[in-house]
Amino acid sequence: MLRDWGSEHKYEHQLHGYNYRLEAIQAAVLRVKLAELESWTEARRAHAALYHQLLADSPVGRPVEAPGRRHVYHVFAVRHPAREQLACALEREGIGTGIHYPVPVHLQPGYADLGYGPGDFPSAERAAREVLSLPLYPELTAAQVREVAERVNAFKE
Repeated sequence: MLRDWGSEHKYEHQLHGYNYRLEAIQAAVLRVKLAELESWTEARRAHAALYHQLLADSPVGRPVEAPGRRHVYHVFAVRHPAREQLACALEREGIGTGIHYPVPVHLQPGYADLGYGPGDFPSAERAAREVLSLPLYPELTAAQVREVAERVNAFKE
């Protein structure tokens, strides 16, 4: 549990832990894949730019690229107050989504010793309820991005 952020089950952190999950065989594979990192990043950035364009007038909040920084778009996380309904609507259309970090850190059992409770970090709690990751990976096509964006734009609560 210590090597996986104090977690035995995904998103349930019982201890203060670390992110030590890389084994030698994984490192060997990743070393080969490292040569592709820049092209994959540029593909993700291109897909993200298209999402930004197509979702400009949508009901979702979009990620922000800070001035002077280069977002790699590991995920394209949007925000919507009816996240669960949006995820279900997309799922019905065959579009998979992801919910990352559904429980904020201060509410994890492994951090209970810090003494924080519900309401202490309202922005983190709101994000945990609203954030939804749309499909984003290098092999995604522009047509697929357009389809996802069309479905998001059509979403009605």
